Amino acid sequence: MRTLLPMMSLTVLALAVFGAGAVQADETCPALLDHQAQKLHSSEQVDLCAFRGRPLVLVNTASYCGFTRQFEGLQALYERYADDGLEVIGFPSNDFRQEADDEATTAEVCRVNYGVRFTMLSPSPVTGDAANPVFAELARQGAELPRWNFHKYVIDRDGQVTASFGSRTEPDSEALLAAVEAALAGR
Repeated sequence: MRTLLPMMSLTVLALAVFGAGAVQADETCPALLDHQAQKLHSSEQVDLCAFRGRPLVLVNTASYCGFTRQFEGLQALYERYADDGLEVIGFPSNDFRQEADDEATTAEVCRVNYGVRFTMLSPSPVTGDAANPVFAELARQGAELPRWNFHKYVIDRDGQVTASFGSRTEPDSEALLAAVEAALAGR
């Protein structure tokens, strides 16, 4: 009986050590999300790491673009898959000179005009050397950076780009929906 106790203690200790390591590994934030960002027209900071383990659609937006109407489709996409874990995050940007000069107007366009309830962040660059850290990481992962507003990226639960869609791809397109469903299913 005495020899069993030390063996059991070693087993419990090994499980505790390896179990803690596994939990720690699960809590590691992917490089894509290892950033803080300010919410649109708010002083509130968003820890993007809070989205780890969830499939995402990231999109660069602008208030005065011919594609601005896609906010409605993005909101519908979010509502359709939110219960399954999907998050949509909007990144307003004036890189293509079609964003409002102040955040209050940007927030009004999103929330009042289009009913956006998914996470929208403060305007920031999404192209070139000045790109915000999320879009810089998208580029590092090999994704094509936006050539225009409303470029959409599907991100898997591990923080990796699985699909990218240009401005002309509507949020309810078959290809985008298939990519989102694959990310939700873990494929």
